Amino acid sequence: MKTIAICPIMKFTHLQKIVLLVVLWMSIPFCFSQTTPLSKEAKISVLTCGTSNEIYALFGHTAIRVNDPINEIDVVYNYGAFDFGTSNFALKFVKGNLQYFAVANSYTDFIANYSYERRSVYEQELRLTVPQKEKLVALLNQSLLLENREYTYKFIDQNCTSMAVDVINKAVEKEVIVKKGDTISTYRSILYPYFDHHFYEQLGTSIIFGTKTDQAGTAIFLPFELKESLDQIQLNAQPIVKQNNTLLEFEPETNSSWWNNPYTYLLFLGFILLLNKKWSDTFYLASMGILGIAFTILGFYSTHLELANNYNTLVFNPALIALLAFAKVKNKKGVQFTFWFNCIALVLYAVLLTNKAHLWIVAPLIITNGVILVRRYWKKQV
Repeated sequence: MKTIAICPIMKFTHLQKIVLLVVLWMSIPFCFSQTTPLSKEAKISVLTCGTSNEIYALFGHTAIRVNDPINEIDVVYNYGAFDFGTSNFALKFVKGNLQYFAVANSYTDFIANYSYERRSVYEQELRLTVPQKEKLVALLNQSLLLENREYTYKFIDQNCTSMAVDVINKAVEKEVIVKKGDTISTYRSILYPYFDHHFYEQLGTSIIFGTKTDQAGTAIFLPFELKESLDQIQLNAQPIVKQNNTLLEFEPETNSSWWNNPYTYLLFLGFILLLNKKWSDTFYLASMGILGIAFTILGFYSTHLELANNYNTLVFNPALIALLAFAKVKNKKGVQFTFWFNCIALVLYAVLLTNKAHLWIVAPLIITNGVILVRRYWKKQV
């Protein structure tokens, strides 16, 4: 069985080229006996792995290290693995019932993989009592058991970071790991900086995510959110982080692409507007309407709450298909009704987005839709 550690988002292309790099250390569950007592020298750490330009690594990764030099134990646990050979893999991921699971690997293999990928790794040793450490290790090992290891992945609510938070809180028997710092910014706003120089990934998530991502980001769901929060959390009147270590550090590489940038996006929309042909306008409006239908179906089909209540269908409006259909059969009343319906939807959408993080990225779509609708209606060609 081939598995990949990836969190909290992934892409179905690019995966094959990393399978060979990680399958050797991700495909064999690794744990030590739960009956092995930890020595007083044992250390429990949270590992925060850096980002990279690959889509699967845009948000980083979270893992937990158990290091007991006396017992010659150095193991890394993480909750970010899945079976790439799962039947109907893509459909299950979209549906929201793809099963992720916990794995454990030697620290040597873990750090070698991140060194190969040139991704930074930061370690935060936790200030835990011996009983808390032993309970945490027991919980981590229990999560490797066949009957416990799987969980249903959710982009915000259940991923490699949130699962690590949950298991640590269980070990200390209180909800001590909570988000610190900014709890006002929305999940959408929090995600935006991670898409720097990845324009179409940013555009895609902007238009496919619905109202849930506009809620205040009060939960820890990203690796570096956990890292920053741990530095501010106290346990028993002491900082929970005993020591910070930099295990690997690399300068981030800026992603450069001739096509993955806002210029190609604006160039395409500008070309459609300047071309000013009935066939190109029809193609554009039909494409927007079809995408709107797809987003609507996806919102009902998927259990990912992030995809539900997608108000972006006000610009990717299924009613555009009805407008084109009425124009095709020369139904003037139908054309008039659907024209004004789409115009009002555009205005509502623009108003709705005035305080949203993705206003600037979809504003060109609002303008393009509006210009094409008005000029086609004016020329009686919609």
